[in-house]
Amino acid sequence: MEKNDTLSMNEEGIGEVQIANEVIATIAGISAAEVDGVDSLAGGFTNELAGKFGVKNYSKGVKVVVEEDSAIVDLAVNMKYGYSIPKTCKAVQDRVKNGIDSMTGLKVTEVNIRIAGVALEHEK
Repeated sequence: MEKNDTLSMNEEGIGEVQIANEVIATIAGISAAEVDGVDSLAGGFTNELAGKFGVKNYSKGVKVVVEEDSAIVDLAVNMKYGYSIPKTCKAVQDRVKNGIDSMTGLKVTEVNIRIAGVALEHEK
């Protein structure tokens, strides 16, 4: 794994802790998916194909850039129809920032959201 794909922490402990960017992206994806109004995260073709086979990939549609002790997160989100985009996005930003901070200690400086689509409820 390349050096820039992990976060290394060497606090007053007995060794070093490395957190892969994929782990940080997964935390961001799970945090975003928990917000009411978010239907799913939007990913590429490979991720969409895996999703059709029941494989959960919580980091799809998430890009993380880590520098020193801070992170920038970019998310591509599919919204549920009928929810306020500004309110839902603010809730996603707060949830992602708090989730990453509490689990990794990283300071999240930006959570950028791109609305990739709107999911309509299927009639039953």
